[in-house]
Amino acid sequence: MKVLITGGASGLGAAVARRIAADGGRPLIIDRHPPKAENGSADGGVAHMQADLADRRCAERAVHCLARDAGGLDAVVTAAGIDSCGRLADVPAEDWERVIQVNLLGTATVVRAALPYLEHAPNGRIVTCASTLGLRALSDATAYCASKFGVVGFTRALAAELAGHIGVTMLVPGGMDTAFFDGRDEKYRPGPGAQLNAPGDVAAAVAFALAQPRGCEVRELVVCPSSEPSWP
Repeated sequence: MKVLITGGASGLGAAVARRIAADGGRPLIIDRHPPKAENGSADGGVAHMQADLADRRCAERAVHCLARDAGGLDAVVTAAGIDSCGRLADVPAEDWERVIQVNLLGTATVVRAALPYLEHAPNGRIVTCASTLGLRALSDATAYCASKFGVVGFTRALAAELAGHIGVTMLVPGGMDTAFFDGRDEKYRPGPGAQLNAPGDVAAAVAFALAQPRGCEVRELVVCPSSEPSWP
């Protein structure tokens, strides 16, 4: 299985890439940074393209290059995501808009570019990454909530549009133990007692969705710590 993964150099995306490789598949990574092997060496021998998902043409080019070199695609997992915390009046407009560009528009760009390849796959699948904050609003998170609420609407409409042709799963993860929270003000980081899921466990859920037989789909998949404060 040839799986294109955005944000595949770190966090959930890297965990999905490792899981795909462990299951005998071929991960193809798009990220602003090259993936690293577990020994820390650059690229880790994994096919990848460096691209900024906020740049539509750059993202499209990366999808086409990876897909053509691999001889097609079987699935896409859009795991890339960023945030810019703070009250609307305090977050610079450029930072706020970039969250939308990467999380929502970048997701749509990659999926759109991948569709011609997925249509020729025997069991083409798409897994988008929403969030529990795509279903529940939170103060000081207007950009992130707007982007993830958008991913929810986009994915549900896409599932209806592609029904019977390409499988569509919306992943709704809660807090994960990744570098996503690094560099934030303390008030926007999980507390010392917070329970966060290991990204490898969430990646296992993605692998489960991708492994379903043709005609059977996991439409929406919520994976969160049992004590997740943003769910339900």
